[in-house]
Amino acid sequence: MKAFVLERYGRQRELRLTDVPGPELGDDEVLVQVHAASVNVLDAKLRSGEFKLILPYRLPLVLGHDLAGVVVEVGSRVRQFKPGDEVYARADDFRIGSFAETLAVKEASLALKPRSLSMEEAASIPLVGLTAWQALIEIAGLQKGQKVFIQAGSGGVGSFAIQLAKHVGAHVATTASGASFELLKGLGADLVIDYRKDDFEKLLKDYDVVLHSQDAGALEKSLRVLKPGGHLVSISGPPDPAFAQGRDAPWFVKLIVRLLSAGVRKRAARRRLRYAFLFMRANGQQLRQIGALIDAGAIRPVVDRIFPFEATNEALAHVETGRAKGKVVIKVG
Repeated sequence: MKAFVLERYGRQRELRLTDVPGPELGDDEVLVQVHAASVNVLDAKLRSGEFKLILPYRLPLVLGHDLAGVVVEVGSRVRQFKPGDEVYARADDFRIGSFAETLAVKEASLALKPRSLSMEEAASIPLVGLTAWQALIEIAGLQKGQKVFIQAGSGGVGSFAIQLAKHVGAHVATTASGASFELLKGLGADLVIDYRKDDFEKLLKDYDVVLHSQDAGALEKSLRVLKPGGHLVSISGPPDPAFAQGRDAPWFVKLIVRLLSAGVRKRAARRRLRYAFLFMRANGQQLRQIGALIDAGAIRPVVDRIFPFEATNEALAHVETGRAKGKVVIKVG
């Protein structure tokens, strides 16, 4: 099959389009013909080698975490899916590879595609949808009437998280450039702050939840806009000991992680705040819940651009600019 392969780590290193063997199908896996795959910042970070300690992949590697497509074969223990089903998923770590014509996905990580979406729209959802769900619903327990600050609202995670928080009934604040204000207001944001002109720390106070996705400076400011008992969930780091423990990392990685996050954890504790780092995980059950919200009209995909399969490297470069509004998608089949 055709696939885009990473042969060596390196920033802006191009993936090579080549023929690779088809995936081996496990008893609990579903073979999916990939129709569309989305490109995430995570793909660019893996390519650069930034996550080698916590995600020690062997090269060569086919990148790509999100997919939508059609089931062509199922493993002997699979019961929920059959050939011909239209599905979508975020592939499990160490089983990624959606920048390819086919991919084997664990049954537990797969869900039927939302009926109301095209393949390209469905492929844009899994990683960002699961990130928002696990941050706001699972970790922070966001509730109606609470106030949540979602950084970088026009990005893939932000544009989904705003809609999910609004569906819950929360008051939503976010940051963006002026060009994205209309989009984010349409998604449900109550307050949009122009990060080029205003300091969010001066405008926000006594928030219940912050979804942090920016740099260390924004992390420090985020601690100060939360009220006591508030929850700061970061998807950009630093990772915390619970993350390393959950991944069964080697002892030296656990030590590094503990040291990296010691400062922010201490400052959070002094303010009676809860700090958590999220590296989202594949989850088919949560994707089914997300799909139901999409088909009910509560959440819609935000797609910036769709690239042809042959232009996968260009799609990665576009994501790395940081200027995409919503998700970037590759049309594979």
